Amino acid sequence: MAISFSLKTLATAALLVTAGLVMAHGNVTPQPVDTGNLPELGDEILTENPFREGNSLGDANALAVEVGESAYAGNCAGCHGIRAMSGGLTPDLRELSEWDDEYYITRVINGTDRGMPSWKNTLDQNAIWAIKTYVESLPKPD
Repeated sequence: MAISFSLKTLATAALLVTAGLVMAHGNVTPQPVDTGNLPELGDEILTENPFREGNSLGDANALAVEVGESAYAGNCAGCHGIRAMSGGLTPDLRELSEWDDEYYITRVINGTDRGMPSWKNTLDQNAIWAIKTYVESLPKPD
């Protein structure tokens, strides 16, 4: 009897923990992004952030940061944390400088096998690059 009770208790605890993690994953219902007056990037996927200062459209950097902040809050913060400060289940996105642009765009467009959805049918690359521009504008962790 004691063994049976312990197994049931263990199984129940495991289910509760799993349910908690699923619920903590956040709302990933895509939110529309108004890219406003950002220059249109077209359909061909770029492999370098055009909105980064010093790049081809770096003069749009401030606007991209503003658009990216809104896009991030509506689509990314539920899983990756407010101002990209991860709660531990996802990468700390403030460390994106270690990820090159091509890696970033590929991950966002295709999603991951660990739970991040593909955003290719939801966000255009203007919004995707604006999000990275916003995250890059945040102070890096100590």
